[in-house]
Amino acid sequence: MERVQYIAARRARFNAICGPVNIPYGTTVEAVDGFLERDGLRLCAVTSESAHKYFARDSDGNGLERGQLTASIIATVSKRDKAHADRWKKLWADPLACRYRREDHADFWVWSHAFFEAPVEDLRHIAALIGLGGRGARRR
Repeated sequence: MERVQYIAARRARFNAICGPVNIPYGTTVEAVDGFLERDGLRLCAVTSESAHKYFARDSDGNGLERGQLTASIIATVSKRDKAHADRWKKLWADPLACRYRREDHADFWVWSHAFFEAPVEDLRHIAALIGLGGRGARRR
């Protein structure tokens, strides 16, 4: 039974497997057999939307930054401003960024689970690529 540490990269308020939860920012949880758990209660699958939205893998101590970067990248590429198409062109043309796209969606971009667990250096690269610069890695 592999146990991996995750951290709440933002306050997690959602209906978990065990019922409604309200987990503060910075709280650590464990991944056990593919599920995030807190105090022995199952919250959600590691690959679920809730896990991707609220938690970040923290086995390297960079979970808070990883969570901030993934959220900032997603928010930035979702903006419908004049640079929207340029950001997407840069992502599609970048081999590193393409490693984190789900291959089963050939004609549109869906972030893979690997994106949410990517090394912070790769996420910084993607953030810089889409114009986030230092703003993507906000620290508390």
